[in-house]
Amino acid sequence: MSLVLEPPPPPLSKSKTGAPLKRCFTSIRTALSPPNHRFRASRFPLHPTSSSRPTVTVVLKTEKEKNAVTEQKDPPVRIVAVVGQGSVSPLKCTPWEEVMMHTAKRLKWVDEGYEMVVFPDNFHQSNDQTAMDLQKELACADILLVVAVTNQDSVKWIGTNSGNIPNVICFESDPGLVNKLGGSYVHSEMKGSIFDKLVGISQLKKTDETKEVVQTVSEAWDRCNSDDIRFCLLVIINAYIQPVPVLKNLRSKGFSTLNCMVKNCGPQILDCLMDPNCRKALQCLNKCSPVDQVCNYRCIASFESPKLEAFSLCVLQKNNCLDLDAKIPEKPYVQPMLKFRGKDLCHETAKDLFVGWLGSLDWSWRVVAGQNPAYDQFPCQYQLFYRGKAKGSFWYEPVFQVKTLEGELVWRRRKYRVKRANVPGTFYFSVLDNGVVSNEYWTIVDVSEDFSWGLFHYHGAARVAGQSYTGAVLVSPDGTYPKQTQNNRLSSALEKCGIKEWELYTVDNCACQDPPLGIPEGSSLHSMVDAKDQSWSSV
Repeated sequence: MSLVLEPPPPPLSKSKTGAPLKRCFTSIRTALSPPNHRFRASRFPLHPTSSSRPTVTVVLKTEKEKNAVTEQKDPPVRIVAVVGQGSVSPLKCTPWEEVMMHTAKRLKWVDEGYEMVVFPDNFHQSNDQTAMDLQKELACADILLVVAVTNQDSVKWIGTNSGNIPNVICFESDPGLVNKLGGSYVHSEMKGSIFDKLVGISQLKKTDETKEVVQTVSEAWDRCNSDDIRFCLLVIINAYIQPVPVLKNLRSKGFSTLNCMVKNCGPQILDCLMDPNCRKALQCLNKCSPVDQVCNYRCIASFESPKLEAFSLCVLQKNNCLDLDAKIPEKPYVQPMLKFRGKDLCHETAKDLFVGWLGSLDWSWRVVAGQNPAYDQFPCQYQLFYRGKAKGSFWYEPVFQVKTLEGELVWRRRKYRVKRANVPGTFYFSVLDNGVVSNEYWTIVDVSEDFSWGLFHYHGAARVAGQSYTGAVLVSPDGTYPKQTQNNRLSSALEKCGIKEWELYTVDNCACQDPPLGIPEGSSLHSMVDAKDQSWSSV
């Protein structure tokens, strides 16, 4: 991809609404290095002139008030999305307007200060008030997102009214629309890219960083899922507006990182570099944006090896050489199911719901569909839940297929320790995955009385890898969707998770020969209820 430098159009002094336009443009920065974020102008002059001399009043403040002043939050990030009237997305043919409205809701889970409004592009046909409302939003917008806009009247209107916005990104829209990042115009000549026309200027020393942001956003958008649509916006916020804590990345922090690695992990680094698979994993990860979980986990799952595990265990888990500390997301709050077969759900019954069909079948559940693009999209996912030999112990072992980046089909398996949380139907999971510990909080959202399907939601974080995530899996005994008679109940369960049905990936369960199943000898299964016991239905 080559970048072409062009001068920006001269800024207008005012918009059509009469509101002064923003001119606080910043230099190009990337999400992959510490951003030089824009600082908002103060409401009051820092150095008042004699004509605006303030009156100083001495006020005694409580400690609480002092802390409130000191701990000021970042100002809101304002996003305006304009979508083509009646346009349809590739997400199961869902209208783009619905997708963007849902994205606005999901941004709030990351930060309540992210405010996104959505307009269809019929404003040039409607009354003046609609156009005035949009102009008012554009006058204070940090990001303008344009999706599937091809109407020429709309294109001209957007071009005329978006000159003040420092970040403008256009997807699947007319090539005449101009794009900007960080107040600078960038022209991309990457053929076939969704940024077919990112026109503009960049500081000479920053073009590589801009290129990385463009590449990260382009690749994420091309994956066509709700997580990555939100991720595109978060990358831009993180690079050009203010830090996004969940995107604190895996980039080396210079000498301190190198010193930590050499001092503590010399043998593990050498072993990894000498091992073909481990070396491929590092080369693959180096091509990914450090904040792109989908790309990173594909590399790990494709090239995992004992040498890679030892490398990650030393550099990340034991010594935290990148100095990261990701937290488990608190949102969305998902309530567990309260009753099963007419009785209040208790801890032991909740475990039985996880154990599911194991005993009657060789697995507890098979995954029908999942929401997270990094972790729920693998083919042939089997779940094994069982009680361990030790009193009170409980385990979860997912078995799944990976089509490696070299085209090979391989089976992978993980082992989670599971502990019940305070509320029945909620659990703490922990796993050592290729040398890095992930901690997760799972919720049993719903399981049908006949065990024909279930929905499990999770929040998680790999602390020292700097990665936080959420997801959900729809399960059934044979990996097929629930019957249509269950549609309303399933929709209600998904709604509790803040998930739309069109967000789910359908898992490929077509070629699942010889999965490496089985559980340890001496394990036990159900305690209170059993999937094959249908006597409840006659009560």
